[in-house]
Amino acid sequence: MGFIKEFREFAVKGNVVDLAVGVIIGAAFGKIVTSLVNDIIMPPIGVLTGGLDFSKQKYVLKAAHDKVPESAINYGLFINNVIDFIIVAFAIFLLVKAINGLKRRQEAKEEVIAEVVPTKEEVLLTQIRDLLAEKK
Repeated sequence: MGFIKEFREFAVKGNVVDLAVGVIIGAAFGKIVTSLVNDIIMPPIGVLTGGLDFSKQKYVLKAAHDKVPESAINYGLFINNVIDFIIVAFAIFLLVKAINGLKRRQEAKEEVIAEVVPTKEEVLLTQIRDLLAEKK
């Protein structure tokens, strides 16, 4: 019974749930980036390179014959995947940079609030000082 309880606690921890959400969003984001690269970025690059379609570029190691398929290195697909990776990495960099900026702002606000709000001891000492000043 302890094993199941321990697993349940692990599975519902915020970090695990956040990770699952991140993986799902990342997969969806990956599809968007792949479409961006294949459907938006690569066609103009193909036009600039004289109609070259990178996704179909390959180096044939062994041509197909009879029922044996060809053996080829698909370097065009590799180029598309590298561009996908660069876009995803850049987007994640921007996201992390934005989150870190928000965290810094929040920490700065908390520091300002901490400086403005006196502690209980400071309030008590201020009251004592004021009472002593009234007695004089």
